[in-house]
Amino acid sequence: MNLLDYMPSRRRFLIGSAMAGGAAMVAGCARGAGGGPGGSGDPIAAYRTPYKYGQLVLEGSHREGAFDQKAVDCPFVFYHDGRFNLLYTGWDGTGYQTGRAVSDDLVNWTRAGIMLARDPNDPVTRYNISCASILRENELYSPGRLIRVDGRYLAAWHAYPSPGYEQGAAVIGLAWSDDLVNWERTDPILRAEDGADWERGGLYKPYIVKDGDTYLLYYNAKTTGNPWKEQTGLATSKDLKTWTRYPGNPIIRNGEPGVSGDSWFASDPVVYTHQGEWSLFYFGRAKDGKCREYLALGDDPLHFDKVAEPLIDIGAPGSIDEHFAHKPSLVYHDGALYHFYTAVSGKYPDDLRGITVARSKPW
Repeated sequence: MNLLDYMPSRRRFLIGSAMAGGAAMVAGCARGAGGGPGGSGDPIAAYRTPYKYGQLVLEGSHREGAFDQKAVDCPFVFYHDGRFNLLYTGWDGTGYQTGRAVSDDLVNWTRAGIMLARDPNDPVTRYNISCASILRENELYSPGRLIRVDGRYLAAWHAYPSPGYEQGAAVIGLAWSDDLVNWERTDPILRAEDGADWERGGLYKPYIVKDGDTYLLYYNAKTTGNPWKEQTGLATSKDLKTWTRYPGNPIIRNGEPGVSGDSWFASDPVVYTHQGEWSLFYFGRAKDGKCREYLALGDDPLHFDKVAEPLIDIGAPGSIDEHFAHKPSLVYHDGALYHFYTAVSGKYPDDLRGITVARSKPW
């Protein structure tokens, strides 16, 4: 499919006005009626997960020298070999590496070790490598079963070039595996210096999707300078080697300064389909410095309308997500939609960063 084949299929019924330089905001629209399983008159019922678990399901291991000693971040949940799997980024004070955990119930997780480790001999991944996604089924109401490409699993990662917390302009690459344990990394496929101004500061979390014969790689990126801004765009490919940035990037832009919850960051996209509708979950960061989970909906994988309200808001003072509720990953299990995210509480640099979950039915 050609990029030009993706065209909005109908005029959307919007409430509210277009964001400055960004996607339209919707407070409710003539889409998604009936919601998910069970039905509802709420136009975004299929996407709501209001019931927070209230505790971390995974946090830093606190083991001296471990790759995830200090914190865990960036969940990606999928189903494989009869169990749920959780990819996560571990932070040891030097850089990022990617770990995996397994669970039967999506709440109790057992660490399964490093999945992608940094390589001291590789100038790209000598300090960091964070695997943000593996190609999986697109359907929102699914357990997220993996999809093989020519018999192998396909993952997308990003890596920062310098030691420290997100230091330098990160690049994006792919990796291949037969068993989810041993991975063969490609050279970077996207670099910040090849992009537009909105992404020259560095590339962040890549999320890979396949639609027909086209691969879609969603990612967020930042501007240069400090403070920077983050927005979300995508690149496409037919062969996983030649990638073309979408000319309409960024597809999720910062909202109105001082007003919108994503006026500073519109980041960490994950994308699903449900009943013919495309959903893009992301987090926004606003003037108050807090991070919240947001949602945008579309008729195709390129054009999205933002939902005005936060999908998951920060918690009360003293709660595990009092500062940040961000970085989504969703799966469906046992009659409920589970929305995993990174929660942050406490005071930097001694804050607590870990992974928690909310779902569509009470606990």
